[in-house]
Amino acid sequence: MGNLYEVLDALLDTNGQKLLTTIIKVEGSAYRKEGTMMLLKDNGERVGLLSGGCLEADLAERAPLVWEEGCSRTVVYDMSAEDDLSWGQGNGCNGTVHVLLEPVQTGFMEHLELARRMLDQGMPLLHIKKLSERRSVTDYLFYAGQALWFGRWSGELPQDLDRLFTTRRAGLRQLQHSSDWIYTQIFTPKPRLLIFGAGPDAKPLVRFAAEAGYRVVVADWRPSLCNRTHFPEAQELLLGLPATIASDFPLTKRDSVVVMTHHFQKDQQIVHALLSNKLQYVGILGSRARTERLYGGRVPDWVQSPAGLPIGAEGPEEIAVSILAGVIQAARLGGDGNDLGDISGSRRKQANGAPQAQYAY
Repeated sequence: MGNLYEVLDALLDTNGQKLLTTIIKVEGSAYRKEGTMMLLKDNGERVGLLSGGCLEADLAERAPLVWEEGCSRTVVYDMSAEDDLSWGQGNGCNGTVHVLLEPVQTGFMEHLELARRMLDQGMPLLHIKKLSERRSVTDYLFYAGQALWFGRWSGELPQDLDRLFTTRRAGLRQLQHSSDWIYTQIFTPKPRLLIFGAGPDAKPLVRFAAEAGYRVVVADWRPSLCNRTHFPEAQELLLGLPATIASDFPLTKRDSVVVMTHHFQKDQQIVHALLSNKLQYVGILGSRARTERLYGGRVPDWVQSPAGLPIGAEGPEEIAVSILAGVIQAARLGGDGNDLGDISGSRRKQANGAPQAQYAY
């Protein structure tokens, strides 16, 4: 999640020639999974990471030729070769990685800008690329659901867009009765973490969560604590009564909440205001016995108490790591399958020392 926004930010904030590289297929084990992206700029700067450092130099050497030709291509790296320790078994991977290289031209850039605006509005997008037999991109689209799409696509669209829209993982497969391939990837809005309590121990949690790609919201009733000086990384700061914020905030099932005000009555009001919400994660700082008192007895099964994974954490930083690990675990375990479904025609509504690759298309 963080990788997507890191790359999009760099794409939209810089000029010059840019090359978007994406892992579209992994066979065996590899450092990163399908959907991981890296941006290469013509000034030599790289944003993102596709491997442990063994692919990036080779991709950078290929960038000038891709820019010159103005055409995308796929490069395949065989990480399993045992006769070269610097490239095969010695690097800790034992798989084959397919990397798509796309020059970011004007039309694609405009569509990426629109995609970013929609993501900022909380709208997930299905991104589909159609690849030729030689794995060059011929068509692409972004699908927002409800028959709304934009991009550059000729001919019939995939029939099962709505089912593909629910697929969370990236994937590559060949179209039936065709030499073309299709690659799908879900672009999801930044996951949101709402933290009740602006005490000193919330600072590392806010900082770590923001660095991990979360949209962090801090809520507290004390302006001396809940301010930009103490939480520069927070996306939003909410001042007010915690119970009111918990009742009125537009929470969704993708949101996570951590309650850490250190004020028993405030915490009690918050947890009761949240009872009617189905959330991805709810964690409450403090002992299990205290949480039982907050709920007047039995703690709901979906509440993590104490908040965080049991790693024996001590101090604000370690506790923040354990809490964030619990939040990430809840998000990862909630993933859907990777069935891309059948592809056929339908009509939709359009909206506005470096290692060397083993072979390349």
